[in-house]
Amino acid sequence: MSRLSELPQWHKLQQYFHSVSEVSIRSLFSADSERFGNWSQKVGMLFVDYSKHRLDETGLGLLIDLARARQLELRREQMFRGELINFTEKRAALHTALRSGTDRQIKVNGTDVIPQISAVMQRMSAFVQQVRSGEWIGYSGKPITDVVNIGIGGSDLGPRMLVRALDAYTEPRLNFHFVANVDGAEISTVLERVDPERVLFIVESKTFSTIETMTNAATARQWLLSHAGDPQAVSRHFVAVSTNTAAVSEFGIDPANMFEFWDWVGGRYSVWSAIGLPVALAIGMQGFTELLEGARLMDAHFQTAPLRRNLPVLLGLIGIWYCNFHGCRTHAILPYAQPLALLPDYLQQAEMESNGKCVTREGETVDYATAPVLWGGTGVNGQHAFFQLLHQGTQMVPADFIIPKHVPHTLTHHQQILYANFVAQTEALLHGRTSQQVADEMRSQGYADEEIAALAPHRSFPGNRPSTSIVLDRLCPQSLGSLLALYEHKIFVQGVIWDINSFDQWGVELGKQLAGTVLQEIQSARQTGTHDPSTAGLIRYYLQQVDS
Repeated sequence: MSRLSELPQWHKLQQYFHSVSEVSIRSLFSADSERFGNWSQKVGMLFVDYSKHRLDETGLGLLIDLARARQLELRREQMFRGELINFTEKRAALHTALRSGTDRQIKVNGTDVIPQISAVMQRMSAFVQQVRSGEWIGYSGKPITDVVNIGIGGSDLGPRMLVRALDAYTEPRLNFHFVANVDGAEISTVLERVDPERVLFIVESKTFSTIETMTNAATARQWLLSHAGDPQAVSRHFVAVSTNTAAVSEFGIDPANMFEFWDWVGGRYSVWSAIGLPVALAIGMQGFTELLEGARLMDAHFQTAPLRRNLPVLLGLIGIWYCNFHGCRTHAILPYAQPLALLPDYLQQAEMESNGKCVTREGETVDYATAPVLWGGTGVNGQHAFFQLLHQGTQMVPADFIIPKHVPHTLTHHQQILYANFVAQTEALLHGRTSQQVADEMRSQGYADEEIAALAPHRSFPGNRPSTSIVLDRLCPQSLGSLLALYEHKIFVQGVIWDINSFDQWGVELGKQLAGTVLQEIQSARQTGTHDPSTAGLIRYYLQQVDS
């Protein structure tokens, strides 16, 4: 395949950008009275307004031409068919199969994976029912009241985010805790809060060898045995989500309580699998099924909708426009819903681990930007913190504003204030405030001309800053499933355009390997490896401080 920067469609976009780089979003609305309707749409429980962007139909058409030149539609079908598109690891990327339902065949290496998925889901359903009903009891005969998920990366971020986001749907008898950091402070705090007779630990590790996860799991096991005494208690208080039966059994977990997932499920795309067991325990198996149904609805939309009305495609191409032509190096995720406070963290991994690549599928170094830095936080809190940079900073930051229309609580006034801020911030980013507007306002307030001249530059800001608004009918399992799938497919679209493998993550491996060497040196209290002077100095400093 030709290099992206050599494509005629790429050159046309570059030429077009130079002709419209200073276009104002306000002028686009003036030129098209139907722009809001033409540049927004509803899919399932999501309404998406992408009209506040520095892009018109001509530019969007050129971006769609680029997507076709990169064979987006073919790549999309290859993913859904289960082809080995993660070619560096010789794996499919088939998280979509986890939510596809049971009425179809999807083969990986000649084997239909749907029966495997169904079998695990049935076992999850039975287990969830036992725990939620109180039938599953601990070593002393007491039912479970606390669930501790031990994992890291995709085995932590997805379940943690979803359990918090869907708190309104959670079984009130159960409390949920999450441990990911190998820093002993995290697990120590959790263990102080739970009752050893009533706690269930879920250890989530595909290989059952991830050092952070297994260190925390071993600490939890030792803590449990210090109370229970009998090693048989482990089987009543630990379950595993893994593929390594031997290691799970050696740990003391009954293999009957191991829930399987597969190498064609990437960690950051795994919450739809048994990795979502904490979510199913929290909201019930029916709620988990609704989560999958929401994602399946977005999958169908992504597969069938024309590119011009295909939300993942549109959001992906809009992101390409800003990253590769406007030079935007960051993208903000701004949920106006406290339950979605962890969504930016979840999407950070999804996007930056997927598309934070500098090598094409052909092994060549890219000569264009790939994934922007993704960041964010809850909207109203952000307005009193980092929004200053969004409005008056020297860099343009495209932003996604996300809010549910209906909420489960009865504090209607609060939601009205929240929605008003949600709308007003996108309006402020669009319009800004000119020096003349500031001067007129200050003059009406009685300011002298000298004060106006001195203060107006500080009170004005340019506007013309882009945003996407996403309104959920309500924050529920189905709408959240659709939202997460929307972002997954947007990431896929951009990976296809950039000609990178969105499904491996070799960049995280080197640090892990080097940490093993350093750990051996720290534990043996002597340096044996060859390090640069800074690294050697840091190891030596630690050992000296420990010795002293």
